[in-house]
Amino acid sequence: MTEDGLENRRPLKSRGSGWARGLARALARAGARPNHISAASVAFAAAGFALFVIAGLQPPPVRTAALVGAALCIQLRLVCNLLDGMVAVEYQRGSASGPIWNELPDRFADALFLAGAGYCAAGAGYFLLLGPVLGWLAAVLAVTTAYLRELGRGLGFPADFSGPMAKPQRMAALTVTAVAAAFEPLWGGHGQTILAGLAVIVLGAGLTVIGRTRTLARRLAEAKR
Repeated sequence: MTEDGLENRRPLKSRGSGWARGLARALARAGARPNHISAASVAFAAAGFALFVIAGLQPPPVRTAALVGAALCIQLRLVCNLLDGMVAVEYQRGSASGPIWNELPDRFADALFLAGAGYCAAGAGYFLLLGPVLGWLAAVLAVTTAYLRELGRGLGFPADFSGPMAKPQRMAALTVTAVAAAFEPLWGGHGQTILAGLAVIVLGAGLTVIGRTRTLARRLAEAKR
């Protein structure tokens, strides 16, 4: 991320927390580059994808551990997303290619986590095709929300981070889904929780796409007056 990318920073309360500032300071002192932190977010997403797939194929003890691990990977991805920008801006470590690294890894990470959750539901044997369909649909909608935000910025408007299912909300919903699914054996469930969580994400992301499209259309109309 560069100084020019400040207008595209998602407003996050956690950015001002002591733990975030401490980690960002430690990473900057260690010489970590923001692009490397962004790349680490994709590594956590790839691990999360693998854990979701494993969870769909293994019996409860391993399934439970894999789903909890996937939830942890989601949160570590978000920490990377937070810290790369902080190191870039607060410690002036941004590079010319920073805007690419600020956006592109996120698209891969979204797809890996959401598609992985879909394959988890399929592996559990509950509506074999529905899981992957919901997972990939959620991934496509997630990328579309980001596309609309960047399209608006390309047309000269402020970044639109509106929801109801922007990235923080999507990842929070998927984290809760993964943790809840880890305990499905307690009530005899086997994949239904993942499907329900993905359905909520698809619905919310769809509403987000509609909302951002309407906002962009309104801004364009107002700009022509």
